[in-house]
Amino acid sequence: MSTSLIAGFTLGFSLILAIGAQNAFVLRQGLRREHVLPLCLTCAVSDAILIAAGVAGFGALAEALPWFETVMRYGGAIFLTWYGLRSLQSAWRGGAVMDVSEGQRASLRSVLLTVLAFTWLNPHVYLDTVVLIGSISAQYDDRMAFAVGAMLSSFVFFFSLGYGAGVLSPVFARPRAWQVLDTVIGIVMLGIAFKLIAM
Repeated sequence: MSTSLIAGFTLGFSLILAIGAQNAFVLRQGLRREHVLPLCLTCAVSDAILIAAGVAGFGALAEALPWFETVMRYGGAIFLTWYGLRSLQSAWRGGAVMDVSEGQRASLRSVLLTVLAFTWLNPHVYLDTVVLIGSISAQYDDRMAFAVGAMLSSFVFFFSLGYGAGVLSPVFARPRAWQVLDTVIGIVMLGIAFKLIAM
């Protein structure tokens, strides 16, 4: 296994490990066991596209279009605020609406649209994948292997998170556990939105 591939995997995994809006949503859906395969695949493929763009030199977009970062930042903040408030509202109502035993499932379309918004409207995703990974890849002779390693880390992480969450499903059979999770998710979303506005 090449050094570049390992370096790309390590960097990609360390960047994606932090709890954020996208990860919290994947965790929630994994606990509900709803559309886990297409959800994880969408997250990983989106990351792969952004990483490829960054390694290919697409990071210059932010410099060429000064308004791009601002539009993405405020658009992401608005979306995260809306989702965070919705999560806190669910927690306030008691979490029963998300009780797995009730069998209320979100549609595949709504799940994919939500995670695509979390991914493509989040400026931090662009900073991590396009800018940071793209610029660091220039330090390696085998940039392709570095990119593949970073992409592989996204696939490993999202599928581990989505399917690993199912192990915790007995705990989340109780509405109180969903209340706690929704509260944490809501606070995380609003915290990220605040940071985006304050940047």
